Amino acid sequence: MAPKNPSREARERLRLYQARQGLHERQRRRRVRDNVVGAGVLVLVAALATGSQLVHASTSGAAGASPSASSTASPTPSASATAGNTGDVPSKGIAKGATWTGTLTLNKDIRLGIELDGAKAPQAASVEIDLIRKQFYEGTTCHRLADSTGFHFLQCGSANGDGTGDAGFQYGPLENVPSDGTYAKGTIAIARGATPSSQTTQFFIVTDDTTLDPSTGGYTVVGKVTSGLSDLVAKVTSKGIADAGSDGSGKPKVATEITGATIAQQK
Repeated sequence: MAPKNPSREARERLRLYQARQGLHERQRRRRVRDNVVGAGVLVLVAALATGSQLVHASTSGAAGASPSASSTASPTPSASATAGNTGDVPSKGIAKGATWTGTLTLNKDIRLGIELDGAKAPQAASVEIDLIRKQFYEGTTCHRLADSTGFHFLQCGSANGDGTGDAGFQYGPLENVPSDGTYAKGTIAIARGATPSSQTTQFFIVTDDTTLDPSTGGYTVVGKVTSGLSDLVAKVTSKGIADAGSDGSGKPKVATEITGATIAQQK
């Protein structure tokens, strides 16, 4: 659904384009300054000092898994943490407390049906609706895949396609977070940095039941995939991970791009 004012839409698209272009260089300098050596690097290097977050993923509840004392990073962008909302955050009233349905198309031939919960996650749903309407996601990539015992997701939506960048804002609060840290297969949740107000444009799709340590604060569950998940698993997840990090996650072997997205309020 497109905004009714074409000139406003053009200005918004220009703003988002400029943000995506300019942030890459700023993020590069920030990574050098903070000794963050690239998106998806999952080793804790003075993370509290630099504002980066390392979140522990618990696999103790997964079948056949044993608890691990070593940390593994959960879905999180590499953007620096913020103490509160920054930038022009879309109004949480956009979602209208309603259920929204649409599609997310990957690589032109993987069509996912999606549903956003504007009642349980009004701020996150409103942000996602706004970004989809403005076609922010089209042409961005899904840069990170995890597929190990109790740890299954595909992370997408960074402005620069490598886990960095945003649309010029970061926001909170966390909403609709599972108290037990269990994210069911098909869940769509919002990635974040160290604080509840560091959510940006990145989200992750849970491709099989996943448990993430709830003591870190958890992740906003904004909605779910209603169809097409098996196609995603067959064409992307099952093909494996290239250059996996210490937690087994990394860039998907099958390059995955968001080629289309639609959203509309459920009637």
